[in-house]
Amino acid sequence: MNNDAPSHESAAPAADVPSSTRAASPRMAEPRRGGGALALAVLLSLAAAGGAGYVGWQQWRQARADAAASSTLDDLSARTATLESTLKAMDDERRTLRERLRDADDVNRGMREELLGQNERLRNLEDAVAKLSEKSLSGHDAMLLDETESLLRMGKARYELFHDAAGAAAAYGLADQALAAVNDGAFSGVRQSVAAEREALEQGAATHADATLQQLQQLRGKLGALPLKPLDAPANEAADSRVWARLGYALASVVSIRRDDGAPLAVADARLTRELVALDLAHAEAALLAHDAAGYRAALQRADAGLAAQFDGNDAAVKQARATLADLLTAAQPTRPVELGAALTELRNLRAVHALKPGPAPAGAKP
Repeated sequence: MNNDAPSHESAAPAADVPSSTRAASPRMAEPRRGGGALALAVLLSLAAAGGAGYVGWQQWRQARADAAASSTLDDLSARTATLESTLKAMDDERRTLRERLRDADDVNRGMREELLGQNERLRNLEDAVAKLSEKSLSGHDAMLLDETESLLRMGKARYELFHDAAGAAAAYGLADQALAAVNDGAFSGVRQSVAAEREALEQGAATHADATLQQLQQLRGKLGALPLKPLDAPANEAADSRVWARLGYALASVVSIRRDDGAPLAVADARLTRELVALDLAHAEAALLAHDAAGYRAALQRADAGLAAQFDGNDAAVKQARATLADLLTAAQPTRPVELGAALTELRNLRAVHALKPGPAPAGAKP
């Protein structure tokens, strides 16, 4: 339509245009009509090229999508094949595990039966060991009770025969240790009685013999250095008068028997005087070792009397010696004897009561 419009416009003033001009105007209209067709053809070709390009691009995208889908499908096929092989291997392992579990169940069943048998054997063994332990414990307790009784009798006899309170207390201590190892709790009361008698023995025990013997030996060693009384002392006249009186009594009759009152000899015989005091001290040592309390005190009293009668009482060494003898006499004062035997009697009574008890009945015996 656009190509036709100029033709009408040019046709209207054609009457006024010269002939030469009219002749030239169709020539000019022809090129205009040919240019529009060319533009249209170009447009159509461009549109066709664009459509062809779009179709090609779509085909290329489709080809790429097909290639990607093909590769994905191949990957999925490979993974599926791998999963199938894995599942097959797992099935084989599961079958193997089932077989192993079946074998383990069989082994466990056998072990359970064997364990039940072992438990039965252990129960029988425990019963046998319990019976054996009861017998061994009873024998063990009986041996300890015999030992305790022997120690108690030994301590009692030692105290009664030798007055050795320390030795008797030691024997009672050993008896208490032996009684403590007894498993039967019924003998705990006997231990209290043993402890009470042992405490009484320890309280009534005399001073340590070694220390006393050492003091007596030191006193005997100092006798040689102790001074005697001077010859002009009044005691000498009394001694001389006693000697003359005794001679008069001796001459009064042919035979005269009198009891000696223990008067010391003359002061002039210093050696004999020291030996007499030393003998009294030795007698005291022997009496101490023999646990003779009466003889020990008598010997100490004779030694003190000898020191007072024949030695210088004003000398410091003599005073010290007499003070030592006085301390020993004070320590040797007779004490009340300890009464022993209650624990021994109680132990014997308990053993007699236990011996009367019926023993345990056998396991298979019927009531």
